[in-house]
Amino acid sequence: MDTCLRRYQRENMDKHFWVYLLASQKNGTLYCGHTDDLARRAFEHREGRGSAFTRKYHIDRLVWCEPHESREAAKAREYQIKAWKRAWKIRLIEADNPNWDDLYARINQ
Repeated sequence: MDTCLRRYQRENMDKHFWVYLLASQKNGTLYCGHTDDLARRAFEHREGRGSAFTRKYHIDRLVWCEPHESREAAKAREYQIKAWKRAWKIRLIEADNPNWDDLYARINQ
């Protein structure tokens, strides 16, 4: 089981904030965001109710996530990742999820 899912299962009992990466497909267009409810936010993106960017480019596959203790910490990490080169983001995803599996179904079990 990948690190994101282990973190989600372990941390979901407490209130946490999440930084996440979505992809349109393996090696496709990426989107980084943060939320206090990962399952809800991933669902919104899947249903086309996320950001205009994710709707336009059909980005709906949850491929990576990371918990944080505060909204400020999650937001800072989101901005840090957004400033990264694409190759760094891909390495981050593939370290935990080498096949770019969609983690949405697994976090909703």
